[in-house]
Amino acid sequence: MFKQSVFIKSAANKSGWIEDNIPEVCFVGRSNVGKSSFINTLANNKKLAKVANTPGKTRLLNFFDINNSSFRLVDAPGYGYAKISNSMKVEFGIMMEDYLTTRENLKLVCMLVDLRHKPTNDDVQMYDFLKANDIPVLMIGTKLDKLKRNEIAKNEKLIKETLEFDQNDVFVKVSNLDKINIKESYDALIRLLEVENG
Repeated sequence: MFKQSVFIKSAANKSGWIEDNIPEVCFVGRSNVGKSSFINTLANNKKLAKVANTPGKTRLLNFFDINNSSFRLVDAPGYGYAKISNSMKVEFGIMMEDYLTTRENLKLVCMLVDLRHKPTNDDVQMYDFLKANDIPVLMIGTKLDKLKRNEIAKNEKLIKETLEFDQNDVFVKVSNLDKINIKESYDALIRLLEVENG
């Protein structure tokens, strides 16, 4: 769990990015995957990342200082929400491609997928994009508490097959509600970021 976490700023484009050399982990996932809840659970702060009532509401990159500038967490807008305009989808695509391909601070992407469902085309495209650009990925399967025990392995297999999951990447199944594997996901994040734990 994060020892310290504080919101710094939001940015719509490169001009709003923070200029320093602090490593960043970017959290991505489709709308309603439980990204904000997962961030809040890691931080043990229900209000850190706003859990929007309307999926796709967050259209900015939100920067958070973690563990007294040990690293930064960057919360990206949820993707794949049908009720936003095409122009907003284009803006989102440009912003994300710019950040993911040119941001030198970026050391890791934490990609969240819903364990209950087969990955969407947007999920597949995001993962393919990350792999094509040699960006390290920590995959988090959310909503573990919503699955029956006999569904877990089957659903994980389907997700990995659909994404053509790289076995060198780490996959952690979590429940924000029951706090299952939250420490394991945090430990994996710290290990992959190669930063001091605290």
